[in-house]
Amino acid sequence: MWGIYDFLFMTMKTINTLLVAAICMAGTLLAGEHTLKLAGKEGPGKGKKIVLISGDEEYRSEEAMPMLGKILSQHHGYDCEVLFPYDESGKYIDPNNQAGIRGWEALVDADLVIIGTRFRNPSAEDAQYLTDFMNQGRPFIGIRTATHAFRGGAKFGDAIGYGEWGRKVLGEQWVSHHGRHKVQGARGVIEGGNAGHPILNSVKDVFAPSDVYGVKHLTDADTILMRAAVTETMAPDSSHTADKNDPMQAFAWLHPYTAPNGTKAESFCTTAGASVDLVSEDLRRLIVNAAYHLTGLEVPEKADVSYVDAFYPSFFGFIREKGWFAELDLQAEDFGLGKTPHVKDPPGTPEWNYRDTPAAE
Repeated sequence: MWGIYDFLFMTMKTINTLLVAAICMAGTLLAGEHTLKLAGKEGPGKGKKIVLISGDEEYRSEEAMPMLGKILSQHHGYDCEVLFPYDESGKYIDPNNQAGIRGWEALVDADLVIIGTRFRNPSAEDAQYLTDFMNQGRPFIGIRTATHAFRGGAKFGDAIGYGEWGRKVLGEQWVSHHGRHKVQGARGVIEGGNAGHPILNSVKDVFAPSDVYGVKHLTDADTILMRAAVTETMAPDSSHTADKNDPMQAFAWLHPYTAPNGTKAESFCTTAGASVDLVSEDLRRLIVNAAYHLTGLEVPEKADVSYVDAFYPSFFGFIREKGWFAELDLQAEDFGLGKTPHVKDPPGTPEWNYRDTPAAE
């Protein structure tokens, strides 16, 4: 028969258990505040999940990924979750913190990852989520700096070093700027032999002011869907240069990759993808079409890629000013449905008046 001390001991033990559970739950909820969750409406993608990973210092993926997530969730039915890089304390979005991406656990049940990171250095624990995702043979879409998405001496599993990830998983690594950065742009030119590929459905006019990267490591196993003609200026109607387009660099392609455990999978990559590049309707359509294709769905004849909320992309460029991102104090929730942050362009931005919506003053 229990005595009073046994009763008190068991009562305190129960209370401690409940407190630990509450603290763990609070921690989970706190972690969730660092990501943006967008529930899918009805659509072909219903029941599938896409994780969009931002985190680069130059091309404003923290603006681009929420916009794409809204299109994919509200027009096409996918559940979407956007990951952001935060400062060391986790108080505000800070693209300059290369170890700051929060919410990697979202990959556990993802069907597709869209990634636009640059030289990130995740912890071993966070990297394991990406390794597990690859080992299950799941697909990626890489945009712009994803060719050099990670940096550091660690590995994903036993086979893919952080610095090798772009070349091994997307087919290419950092090579060069092929055009003159912040002077020349790039216009997509469909690869004739692959013009009938469904990812190119209703994709006719892709233009990127962010220029084109040099690409030299693709092989016969890769399917080039589009090449890029370097243009004289960053104006969408600019003519092609006379000296940079023979040959034209690959601009968008499919790549078969091998996961660390040997599983075969597929990725899609485009070296376009700065936030201002995505003013191009057909670039948005190219990415949405790739999402359909890689998740095993029939690609629409003309996918709806209209903005869900107004989109105010700031121009690309490194931001070194101390306190810039702390002053902005951007949070994941600031990019939620019905919301559109309006951020000023970085110092030294050239004149570029081709945004669908006005840039911040």
